[in-house]
Amino acid sequence: MLTQDQIDFYNENGYLIVENQIPDDVIANIRTEITRFEEEARGLTVSNDRLDLEDSHTPEAPRIRRIKLPHTFSDVARDLMYSDHVLASMRDLIGPDLRLHTSKLNMKCAGYGAAVEWHQDFAFYPHTNDDVMAVAVILDDMVLENGPLMVFPGTHKGPIFDHHSDGVFVGAMDLAANGLDIKDAVPLMGPAGSISIHHARIVHGSALNTSTQDRRLLFFEGMAADAFPVMGSMTSFGSLDEYNEKMLCGTPSITPRLKDIPVRIPLPQPESRGSIYEIQKGLQNRGFGIYEKEDA
Repeated sequence: MLTQDQIDFYNENGYLIVENQIPDDVIANIRTEITRFEEEARGLTVSNDRLDLEDSHTPEAPRIRRIKLPHTFSDVARDLMYSDHVLASMRDLIGPDLRLHTSKLNMKCAGYGAAVEWHQDFAFYPHTNDDVMAVAVILDDMVLENGPLMVFPGTHKGPIFDHHSDGVFVGAMDLAANGLDIKDAVPLMGPAGSISIHHARIVHGSALNTSTQDRRLLFFEGMAADAFPVMGSMTSFGSLDEYNEKMLCGTPSITPRLKDIPVRIPLPQPESRGSIYEIQKGLQNRGFGIYEKEDA
């Protein structure tokens, strides 16, 4: 699906935007699913195994910041995950044999959506090679004011930065301490129905949504079938059969491909692990100041 210029751009910069990739009816169906989950959140007082709630959530005014593993209970999300709308680009970039790592639907609702601090996905789940990526389906028009994903181009070729604080893994990094300046970050923007793709080693994050417009991204994260998690990674599997059930297309492998790449182990874990939002609260020097805009 991708042109050679697009492939070269991704390899050089570590990210890519493909506009108008997902049909309008699919986007509409996913938005309908989100409404269903918002109703499910009504009445909840704490997060559960499907819904991760904003800090300002109340049972009367439900606010979701993440729908966990939507492909496991949403036919719309599952069908999209296995479609060429998602997989064609991945195959063009890392080959025909692909395995799912995870799925998630990150929600930044208008006016209060939580920030995600600067981090590298590979800090959470180092693998034997770095043919690992995330495809994000843009569900709402992405503009600067509603907290788009931002990346530091080219950082996928550099080190895995320190994501620890006081000796504990916090899943986030201090930009200044690592020689990065936020003015060099590039926002990944585009109309609803576009996709953004980013390499697992690229430094990225997203600010609060301070606009009157929702910002929702449906992520499908995957890797080449011969990329296996390093011991201590936050990726785990109970058996080979279970791991092979995560194949998205192509043929599984039991021969890990080893690549000379930087790795840090995300240990020790904080006492309260939870989602990335909870883990990142241990970061002392926050890049985005606060995690969530409280109601006035």
